Amino acid sequence: MPDTPPTLAGHWARSRESALAALRRGDLAAAAQALAQLESLLAAAEGPAAARARAHAEIGDLAVLLEDYSGARRHYGAALALDPRQARFWFNRATVQRFLGDLAAAERDYDACLELDPADAQAWLNRSELRQQTAERNHLPQLEQALQAALGQWQREVPLRYALAKEYEDLGEWPRAWAQLSAGAALRRRHLEYDVRADLAALASIRDAFPDPPSAGVGAASPGPIFILGLPRTGSTLVERILGRHSQVQAAGELPHFGAAVVDAVQRRHAGRKLPRSQLIAESARLDFTALGADYLRRTRPRAGQRPFFTDKLPLNFLYCGLIARALPHARLVHVIRGPMATCYSIYKVLFDRGYPFSYDLNELADYYVGYRALMAHWERTLPGRLVTIRYETLLDQPQGTVERLLGELGLPWEPHCLAFEDNPAPVATASAAQVRRPLYRESRSLWRRYVRELAPLAARLEAAGIAIEP
Repeated sequence: MPDTPPTLAGHWARSRESALAALRRGDLAAAAQALAQLESLLAAAEGPAAARARAHAEIGDLAVLLEDYSGARRHYGAALALDPRQARFWFNRATVQRFLGDLAAAERDYDACLELDPADAQAWLNRSELRQQTAERNHLPQLEQALQAALGQWQREVPLRYALAKEYEDLGEWPRAWAQLSAGAALRRRHLEYDVRADLAALASIRDAFPDPPSAGVGAASPGPIFILGLPRTGSTLVERILGRHSQVQAAGELPHFGAAVVDAVQRRHAGRKLPRSQLIAESARLDFTALGADYLRRTRPRAGQRPFFTDKLPLNFLYCGLIARALPHARLVHVIRGPMATCYSIYKVLFDRGYPFSYDLNELADYYVGYRALMAHWERTLPGRLVTIRYETLLDQPQGTVERLLGELGLPWEPHCLAFEDNPAPVATASAAQVRRPLYRESRSLWRRYVRELAPLAARLEAAGIAIEP
């Protein structure tokens, strides 16, 4: 930060830390106020262009954490105007351009980033994912060259292999696509400390902790939340985009607040001590559910907007259906499903920023899928009438009928513009950021069939568990 007068640096550091502290405790209003203070300090500051550029970039980073992507884009643009030789500034602006749906601008910014830093493997992957690559317009020669330079450096090699897999698949070069994808996934898995058996045990523990339907008369009274849940890559972002077009629904994105509220509530009962997962699950069934629901609503208030309902589309909230039903008895639960093979392949082909460690090995992916299905079957039995199930394939084939049914089951009136989800201007900060900007994409349902032989071990594992691999 420019430090003239000398006290300015101290004010800057305090305001920045105030913003970060407010974000950590979920106080978005205080974080926004601290960010505004930083903007005022910067407007009054003098100093070298490079220092002012870094200050704009820091504000941009905070704006991203606040999900103010337009503000972040503005500050990254100011940083680039002052110091256009910083690859990271181009990368960051490209990323928020992608979230905001300006995919052509995002591609130009990733191009500029890679001109300055061709070793940025994540930029290669992000750029490949922006659009359908073609024989006339792709990055395959450059990607192959970048991969050769990255061999032996797994943090760079993995994203480059995923980028190559994406572009080869777009061009219909299925064997080459699979070779790169499977190599990238295996390399990522080797650098993860993960045991799928622990996750499967947790799924079983959740079923044991919530064996019966919830009692009546408990929980917070708010009707507001619509939870969109299931596994990732099943169409949950699409469903949220559809609901977000409704006049009564605020699309709030993937909110981590319910799980965080559960963990905090259990740990408060144990003086903040971190508990083994099995004990945490067992203890969660004995919480004050009304207080839990109120805490979740407090945490989500800054994201919920002013409309009567808001969405929370964190996929892994499927773990908490029993708790949600007790803490928020009027909440809606929308379970988005897709054919098993399409689901598993779509998960396998994504390099996730975080989470989903089961996704990089086909056997572990199959085992987790079986555990997920068992838990969802349990919720169907113990929460009768609470789950609205939307099948992705049916949404593709019968969009109007499916959306009419969804709105009806949620108690919302029909609004035809819900079908124009690709025109929804709201930002998307998930792996589907580019895909949801396009009309319904039907080809994705059968893409896994290009790899029937390679996916045979996964299919066999699903069938051995009694799961039909066709939708």
